[in-house]
Amino acid sequence: MRTKLTIAATGAVAVLAGAAVAAKPAGDADRGHVLAKTWCTGCHLIEAQEMTAKDAVPSFSAIAANKSTTVPALKAFLQTRHQNMPNWWLTRQQIDDTVAYIMSLRAT
Repeated sequence: MRTKLTIAATGAVAVLAGAAVAAKPAGDADRGHVLAKTWCTGCHLIEAQEMTAKDAVPSFSAIAANKSTTVPALKAFLQTRHQNMPNWWLTRQQIDDTVAYIMSLRAT
């Protein structure tokens, strides 16, 4: 009985550890910052101190501050076409980097 409990507990810890790792952005925030400067500044304010965006477009800081903003949600958003955004075709690495940059703006 004790062995079964130990195995179950070890499995639960492994699942929780995997979930914590999955929640952390896989990309490079510095590369994401460069991408944001190149592609996103036409509409979004991308710097950490910028909170009020242009023409009612959310700033990256405001996006990061939103409690519903998660790594998976940002990845899904950046892989989906949006009516009011240019249809950039980002690689998975570029998406990871951009997500890492946005999430780096979240206040801890």
